[in-house]
Amino acid sequence: MMSVALKTILKPIKSVRSTAAMSAALVTVGMMSMGAATIAQAKVIQPSNADYSFTVEDKYKGTANRSLTKSGNTWKYNVKARVAGVATASQNSAFTLNGNTVTPISASTTYKIFGVGRTHTLNFNNASKQVSSAYRGKTVNLKVAQPTFDDLSLEMQIRQDLLNGKFTGNYYMAKHDKIEKTPFKKSGATKITVPAGTFDTVRVDRVHDDNSRSTSFWLAPSLDYLPVKVVQINDGKKMDLELTKVN
Repeated sequence: MMSVALKTILKPIKSVRSTAAMSAALVTVGMMSMGAATIAQAKVIQPSNADYSFTVEDKYKGTANRSLTKSGNTWKYNVKARVAGVATASQNSAFTLNGNTVTPISASTTYKIFGVGRTHTLNFNNASKQVSSAYRGKTVNLKVAQPTFDDLSLEMQIRQDLLNGKFTGNYYMAKHDKIEKTPFKKSGATKITVPAGTFDTVRVDRVHDDNSRSTSFWLAPSLDYLPVKVVQINDGKKMDLELTKVN
């Protein structure tokens, strides 16, 4: 299923581990990694615009915006996040949606921390079952043996699957130089309160191989399973994301 110091508020990021954790948190802000309905019957997520607040390590505070738009059969999902004076991140994904099937077209992720950043782009050639991944001046062509997504199109597929009762938890995502199995599991329903209000939610957890990492999403059925809260722990660093407004 997601932007980094003001000297008097935030401590500078001093180590490579902290910098890596911050970049991972910013990307998670952009993300998210859920009875058969026919194509004619499939329920479809509606365009939306939502604002969030997030905190990294209980001290780095930032904001984020997630915008989902549609033109014809092409959808665009854009995410921007920032911690003022420290870091920014943006993610963009273009895809089509036929029935319940999300088919990615292209995606990009860019982040900057203290002015130094990276960009990762993906271009999907679905006819030839390949994904072109460009990162740090190197382009790799990856073979696709099963439906494969970028961060944001994967979030859309999971939300579509939840909306239509087709969630399996078995998904694949294109990374820098490989296709990676990215499993999820549903962990029950709960009511939670965030700045935007109180919502009934379904909790979905990313299944990590590393026990030191965890990622949990609280998705609201009333908002087409839009994330209203995300909690990630990566390399001992915790990130919390909460919905503040649905525009």
